[in-house]
Amino acid sequence: MKLETIKLFCDGSVNPQAKVGFGAYFIYDESLETQDIKIKRFENTSSTKLELEVLLWALDESDLKDCKVLIYTDCQNILKLQDRKERLENNSYLTSGGKLVKNHELYKKFFEINQKLNLEYIKVKGHKKSTLKNRVDNLFNLVDKASRKALREEY
Repeated sequence: MKLETIKLFCDGSVNPQAKVGFGAYFIYDESLETQDIKIKRFENTSSTKLELEVLLWALDESDLKDCKVLIYTDCQNILKLQDRKERLENNSYLTSGGKLVKNHELYKKFFEINQKLNLEYIKVKGHKKSTLKNRVDNLFNLVDKASRKALREEY
């Protein structure tokens, strides 16, 4: 049985001074003319933390058990996190100074969900010139704009 492939686009925008951010995601449906973009406010966050919070929220809200999920993100941390898993676990999520790594709880949840679901991460280069954008870039731009707009409306 072939798995259905789902495309998930997610992004976040944060106000570092207020430590507040907004995340946006949608699951792409090519049969629809417009996408159903979901937006959520996150508090006590940073840009790195927010991107992870948005991804986990999107995966948690969606029923993706029997799907292959292509996740489109511009977040370097998310793209490289799987490569850091072994070292983080071997060090019990402690820094060389013996302190817990920032966002360790989110990292654990990320690794847990990656074991349960069939996820593939695809890098999107954010903030390209319009003339250089392809279809994926234009779709990603929808979540980028939605999260920035939500943040601007509050700040």
